[in-house]
Amino acid sequence: MTQIYDLPGHLIRRLHQISVSAFSAETSAAGFDLTPVQFAALSTLADHPGIDQATLAGLIAYDRVTIGGVIARLETRGLVMRETSEADRRARVLGLTERGEAVLRTALPAVRRTQEVILKDLSPEERETLLGLLRKMTDASNELSRAPLRPVPERAQPERPDAERPGPG
Repeated sequence: MTQIYDLPGHLIRRLHQISVSAFSAETSAAGFDLTPVQFAALSTLADHPGIDQATLAGLIAYDRVTIGGVIARLETRGLVMRETSEADRRARVLGLTERGEAVLRTALPAVRRTQEVILKDLSPEERETLLGLLRKMTDASNELSRAPLRPVPERAQPERPDAERPGPG
């Protein structure tokens, strides 16, 4: 019989559980009520203001239908604003509110601590190897996902020289 404890899929699922738990513990302890997906949305909107929901979903590899609920919750909390696009009156563009920018900026230390918690038992070399392998695996299998990563072409990305790049969530 196959031992699930040696199956990569099982280990990846467990690591995801651990990652979400660590994120929740660190952000809650710092006084924030954020999920990893909400953080990813805020961080991405800071880097790409004025994008629509479908583009946001592609940039964070999240389901296009489900992202609407994420944005609605962030909008209700006053962290995100949705406005009608001037280019396409049917589309709604997204941006951070001042409060959203402040939450993102002040939550970053907790998110960075989360990364340290997750990687605490790895040496710097092991961390680099793990991250390299994770990137290789996700890049190679991107199209297998129900919500593949869809980067915005370079020419379509607005420049944000004043923005600090947040760590991974």
